Amino acid sequence: MNYILEYWNAIKEGEITVSKRVYRQYKKLTEDISEPGQYIFDNDKANRPIAFIERFCKHSKGEWAGKPITLELFQKAYISALFGFVDKDTGLRRYKESMFYVARKNGKSTMLAGIALYMFIADNEGGAEIYSIASKRDQATILFDEAYNMIKQSPHLSKHIKKRKSDLYFAHTMSKFMPLAKTSNTLDGLNSSLVVIDELHSIADRNLYEVMKQSQSARRQPILIMITTAGTVRGNIFDDMYEYACNVADGNYKDDSFLPILYELDEKKEWTDPEAWQKANPALGSIKKLDDLERKVKRAKNNPNDLTGLLTKDFNIRDTVHSAWLTFDDINNEETFDIEQFRGSYAIGGADLSITTDLSCATLLFVDKDTQKRFIHQMYWLPRDSFEERIQVDKIPYDKWLDQGLLRLCNGNSINYSDITAWFLEILNDYSITPLWIYYDSYSAKYWVEEMEQHGFKMVRCIQGARTLSLPMQQMGQDLKAKKINYNNNPILKWCLTNTGIEQDRNGNIVPVKNQAAKMRIDGTASMLDAYVGLFEHYEEFLRAL
Repeated sequence: MNYILEYWNAIKEGEITVSKRVYRQYKKLTEDISEPGQYIFDNDKANRPIAFIERFCKHSKGEWAGKPITLELFQKAYISALFGFVDKDTGLRRYKESMFYVARKNGKSTMLAGIALYMFIADNEGGAEIYSIASKRDQATILFDEAYNMIKQSPHLSKHIKKRKSDLYFAHTMSKFMPLAKTSNTLDGLNSSLVVIDELHSIADRNLYEVMKQSQSARRQPILIMITTAGTVRGNIFDDMYEYACNVADGNYKDDSFLPILYELDEKKEWTDPEAWQKANPALGSIKKLDDLERKVKRAKNNPNDLTGLLTKDFNIRDTVHSAWLTFDDINNEETFDIEQFRGSYAIGGADLSITTDLSCATLLFVDKDTQKRFIHQMYWLPRDSFEERIQVDKIPYDKWLDQGLLRLCNGNSINYSDITAWFLEILNDYSITPLWIYYDSYSAKYWVEEMEQHGFKMVRCIQGARTLSLPMQQMGQDLKAKKINYNNNPILKWCLTNTGIEQDRNGNIVPVKNQAAKMRIDGTASMLDAYVGLFEHYEEFLRAL
């Protein structure tokens, strides 16, 4: 039985409702099965942990206490993906890291306890070390206690596994399983084969994740699983990993070793639509009680104080101040073009500058006079001195973008604006492309503007407020939705667009804001928007010049 294909067929036939990202991920997994590359699907390896859990593990609580565990189809599909894909040359598992994002009361502890026990005693790993990690010991012991209760109810498992003071011990392979909730600087020396980070949203110490990840470096096929609901604290490790998982699921990042399964509502407004609830609650109606969720929703409609908890814990909607601007489907456009086709033509420029932290970005906007299609060509800059650290800490593939020629480095620890001037001159001299106007954000360095003007560029200050940006931004959004903007499938710009939210005033005017964690940049959006302000203000004049 191939549970991935079974699950995908149920999704495709409309029998199961899932989020857009779960849909994309299982579609991709199905394609990877039918058209294998470096990684092939081994059905026996996929089914082995499932068979172990259903044969040896029993429920420990509630109405099912003492009864054998029968995994739900969504759980079997996930476990199959996690264990079934292997390298065709080495036979080692493909996935080393995973985020399983699901609302509360959907059987996550039971499933993870079963996976932990399998890797503890049945994964053929000598000296396996299994760790349950959380911000507090009480949380870390939930998974551990669940696993121990399963052992106590199984004559087969209890005969071979010993409970010691702080861990479980399997003498046959000298393996151990223990909960941890200490500060990261006390965890050196571990050699973990499985790490389960429970409720990632509550982890304040990013080093805890880094240390546990590093502890797996000596293992040939370790797994780190982050399982969590949404949270209300922004800017912590959860936001970083959630955004990374979204970008992998959406196809913005390629990471063959990372498996993102994100059960969530696609839009906040869906919380009042019972037909959409299963998107965040794959076990709704079986493990999770429908009538209980109906009561919570009804109460939240009458009492707004209950809404935040409902949205974050039952529907996996992160509590953020700003609303999203566009969906990924609105943004995504895989069309490409060659800048050579605009040799000798005119453009409108845009620039969004930073000093040390954000990206700096320069934009050229072209218009095809016949089709009215817009074409976007960009370049990005980061300081060289902090580049390697940024890759490690931010978990953004800046190094890949550098290799692709989409990003350049400035010597030192800050942005050298003369490098941006040099890029505009390069475009002018190599392609005879002339920017008629270059719109720059009002916070740009005065000396850079003067340097650009000395080279003959017409610089226009772009006030970063609703009065200037709102109408151009609305038009840019409509053009993106209509696939009227060909941005050469630039992954940096696509990433920036997905990070962009809007702040709206009482008159409906909008300005761009970061909708995600602080490390998720929107500089590409801002630079393109500056160019769009120029197009908005000089539209007829620009078309006459073409």
